[in-house]
This record gives sequence, C-alpha cells and structure tokens, in this order.
Amino acid sequence: MSDLQTLRFYATPPHDCSYLPGRKAKTLFVDPQAEVNGTLYSQLSDLGFRRSGSHIYRPHCDSCNACVSVRIPVREFKPSKTQRRIWRRNADLKVVSVAPQLTIEYYRLYDRYITERHTDGDMFPPSPSQFMSFLVEGDQPSSFYEFRDPDDRLVAIAVTDELDQGLSALYTFYDPDEDARSLGTYAILWQIEATRNAGLEYLYLGYWVRDCRKMSYKTAYKPLDMLIADQWMRL
Repeated sequence: MSDLQTLRFYATPPHDCSYLPGRKAKTLFVDPQAEVNGTLYSQLSDLGFRRSGSHIYRPHCDSCNACVSVRIPVREFKPSKTQRRIWRRNADLKVVSVAPQLTIEYYRLYDRYITERHTDGDMFPPSPSQFMSFLVEGDQPSSFYEFRDPDDRLVAIAVTDELDQGLSALYTFYDPDEDARSLGTYAILWQIEATRNAGLEYLYLGYWVRDCRKMSYKTAYKPLDMLIADQWMRL
C-alpha cells in the first residue's frame, strides 16, 4: 500500500486552462497504478487534491496559483438569510444515498443539466461513457445522494466522497427547470448538515478561482478555509 512518502506523481504538459480563458495550465496526477486507500486519499485532500473518476489530481501551474482549495468547517458554519430560505424551500425533498452507478434516469438528468447549463465546459457534449469515467469509476468510498420531490421525481444528484475528516462534494447536477429551488445551493447545505451529523469536521468544495464567475458561489459559505501556500487559513 502506498503512502505519502512512496507515492509517485506525474505532471501533464501545458494545456488550456478550464477556468481562465487564454491561460495555460498544468496538472499533477497521482500515479494511477498506486493503491490509494481512504486514509491516504484523505491526506491528499488536505493537500489540495481532488478526484475525477479514477484520477486524483491538483493544479500544478508554473506561474499561477489562482486555483485555491476551499473547505467549510461545518461546526462553525452559519447560514445566511438567503441560505436559510433555500433550506426551508426544499424541506419537502427526500434524500437517499445510493452507490455510484449509471442508470437511464440519472443519465437523462445529467444530459439535460450539461446541455442546458454547461455547453461551454469541458463536459459538453455529455455521453454515457463520460458519465461513467467522471462520476462512477474510482476506488474511493463515494455516494450518489438522490434528491426527490414528493412525487418521487428525481430533481438532483450530489456526488460525494467520504474522507476520514469530512466529506468531499465532487459534483452536483440537477433539473435545470427547478430554478426556484436553488438546488445547487441546497445540495451544499444538505452536505454540510450530513457532514456535521456524521461527527466530521469539513466539507471540501474543490477549487475557488477569484476571476472565474462560476466559482464565486463558494465564498457564500462562511466561515471558509482556504489552502494558501500549503497552509489552511480561515477566511
């Protein structure tokens, strides 16, 4: 079994940045042949690594540090008035944890979400194979949290990894016609509560990029920890 001292990493050549147009980026990947157990994955998460399918990575740019890992200390989190309203608005939703998998129902929701909300992103156009490689594959403990309305209609799925010290919110996709519910915000609020109820410390939200509008929502959760120069600092 690998540990931080024996783990090998590989850096990619420069490629187009996913967050800042016109920029080049490099990515550092954990050796895909390494055996990464839950504890090692948890340690890597504290070092700013994320998971996409079977790949564990973090930004590794030569002259840019715009990507900042962020996490919510759930015991200190205080919802805003808007977040409290969103929580109450979705009190009728039922949430169930299931194993990551590809189903027709899940894929239809994912396809609609990507096609209607993220045509300018790396995941467009969507495909079943992309769904599998992005959200299902991987050896780490992970769940699909189904959010269903009173008619048992699937309105959202939050893909969440389990860490020793918390949960990691990997991705959420939802019904693009349900704007009034603010499902993206509600999914994070629900995961904060799930982390707290499990007696864990943090909900990891991935990367915040100051000049990327799509990442700005992450600073709405306070307090927020940011990984600056390899040290977690409270915002």
